[in-house]
Amino acid sequence: MVHVHHSHAGKSLSSAARATMERSGEQWTAMRSAIFEALAGFDKPASAYDIADQVSKSQGRRVAANSVYRILDLFVGANLARRVESANAYVANEHPDCLHDCIFLICDTCGQTTHLDDDSLSQGVRDAARRTGFAPQRPVIEVRGRCGDCEPN
Repeated sequence: MVHVHHSHAGKSLSSAARATMERSGEQWTAMRSAIFEALAGFDKPASAYDIADQVSKSQGRRVAANSVYRILDLFVGANLARRVESANAYVANEHPDCLHDCIFLICDTCGQTTHLDDDSLSQGVRDAARRTGFAPQRPVIEVRGRCGDCEPN
């Protein structure tokens, strides 16, 4: 079954991210806000270095990638961002108030990444892991190929 939820964008996404962070007991600091805004502004998965460069430019001071990594780890833990493992990059979660597993479709040609929610597929992965005696925490499913814009007809 495909999971249906409300996706946020723009100010709504920032507000939802802030509310989710605060519900988890964390503060929404100016730096966390700047990093989230930068992350949400990318149209493809962004590395910590991409985000550090963007925030550095917008703030007129150098922001270290190490600081960005720590905040991104916090964002992933709070469900504000998802990590695209194979690219060592991140995307903003457009529905931070909904916890679920996701599947990434990654175009090898243009880098565009599409996020799908399919709880039946991820549950199948969890069930297969349990059958071997493994206790799954979070399935990571990434499918590499070519998107509809890059695939020749």
